[in-house]
Formats: sequence, C-alpha cells, structure tokens
Amino acid sequence: MAIKVYGSPGSTATLRVRACLAEKDLDYEYIKIDMGKKEHKHPNFLSRNPFGQVPAFEDGDLELFESRAITQYLAHTYADKGTDLVIKDPKKMAIVAVWIEVESQKFEPVSSKLGWELALKPMFGMTTDETVVAENEKKLEDLLDVYESRLSKSKYLGGDDFTLADLHHLPNLKYLMGTKVKRLFDARPHVTAWANDILSRPTWVKAFTSQ
Repeated sequence: MAIKVYGSPGSTATLRVRACLAEKDLDYEYIKIDMGKKEHKHPNFLSRNPFGQVPAFEDGDLELFESRAITQYLAHTYADKGTDLVIKDPKKMAIVAVWIEVESQKFEPVSSKLGWELALKPMFGMTTDETVVAENEKKLEDLLDVYESRLSKSKYLGGDDFTLADLHHLPNLKYLMGTKVKRLFDARPHVTAWANDILSRPTWVKAFTSQ
C-alpha cells in the first residue's frame, strides 16, 4: 500500500484528505498521531511536516503536507478513480478554482473559529468566548448570503457536479451544523439543500465515522 496518511481524529484537515481518498476509492494506511502526547512535534513527524501540523501524506516517494494541496494531488493523479473531483474544461475548472479559494480564504477562517468556540471548547470543558462567536456569526451570515446567491444558480459551488470546491467545506461544515449557527444555514434554502446533499454523501459519512 503506497499511500499513507498521518493524521489525528477530529482534525478538520485530516478529515479533508480522508474524504478525498474515500471519494477516489483509494486504499491507504492511516497512521494516527497522538496530539495529546505531542507526537506532531516529535522530530520524526517534523521531518514529514516541518510546521508540526496534521496531516502528513506519502504516496510512494512523494511526501506532502497541507490538506488542500494533498486533495488536489489526489484529484489530478487519480483522475480515473472514483469520483471526478476536477473538471477537464479549463473555463469550468477556473470556476471551481475560484470556490476552492473562497473556501480557503473566506469560509475556513470564520468556520474554524466558530467550530472551535461552539463545538470543540465545550467538549474540552472550556468556556466559549461569546464575543468571538458574535463577531464571526456576522461574518458567516454575510458569507452565506453570497453562497445562497451562487447556489441559486447551480447545484454545487463549482457548477453542476460535486468537486473539490464542495469537498473542502465538509469538515468544518459538519461541526457547524451541530451548533446554534445551523440556523444561519437553515435560513437560506439553497445553502441548506447544498449542505444536506454533501453531508449525506456515503463517502463523507464513511470518512467521518471511521476516525
């Protein structure tokens, strides 16, 4: 088995890579990194990811880190496997690329802060910072208005087909839909339909439940 993923349960970045592997129907070895024991800061792990963050990835002699770089490698290298997550038409792929960037630059910063405050802090017995929540709820509302407009024109963010642009949203989206900010999604019918659609994909359910 050539592909190896070094990751941690609950890590949104690890989940992003595992969701992609599930969509591509690829076998791989999953090596769990115990972040509680700071295994991600050990020299042997830092040799795979010098920033000391999960995941790290190997495919034969290729070593990668950064989850979105890994998913793009998988989508292009194994284009003939599983779900086609990229589009051959350059103009259509350019639209997908726009929404890949939107997820990374707009959705990720807001959703990760809300996920930490509303989903993860309570799990760890920590106190939620309501000021941070209020500030980022407003940002999420404004962002979801843009998504609602986009999704009124196409089933998925990149067009008519599920692509990396949608897949990249899955981990943070999953955490948010279990918190009070779900109401912001529910208030927008096209966003709600999109979120329900991608979160119900068997490949995502498999990736999330097999952590």
